[in-house]
Amino acid sequence: MKTVKSLNHIGIAVRSIEAQRPFYEDALGAEFEGIEEVPSQHVRVAFFRVDNVRLELLESTDPDGPIAKFLDKRGEGLHHLAFTVDDIQARIDQLKESGLRMIDDQPRGGAHHMQIAFIHPKSSHGVLTELCEPAKS
Repeated sequence: MKTVKSLNHIGIAVRSIEAQRPFYEDALGAEFEGIEEVPSQHVRVAFFRVDNVRLELLESTDPDGPIAKFLDKRGEGLHHLAFTVDDIQARIDQLKESGLRMIDDQPRGGAHHMQIAFIHPKSSHGVLTELCEPAKS
């Protein structure tokens, strides 16, 4: 079975990127890399770099979007852990064959031009887990 290569990023749900930015940038000293909107997921994402791991602040752009629903249910905080993989479709198929429940049966587009897929938190002990395959250069 193929394994994950590295921790890619930590997703943090926030109500306002601008309200949270000073904490990550000034208090923690994380390097701000920019903001990207991902319309298909109804989210704005602010990227911060801490060594080789990226922090992603996720702000909903739609009151009915998945991040808005998460915030209404759980409030601000840890949303997901994301791991880099090679051949994301093969990894999805392997995980499904092993009995894990996937949110995504097929990869979809994410921030930074990555292909992504989520493992359902009921199959990952309550932690929403994202698989990421970076764009081929």
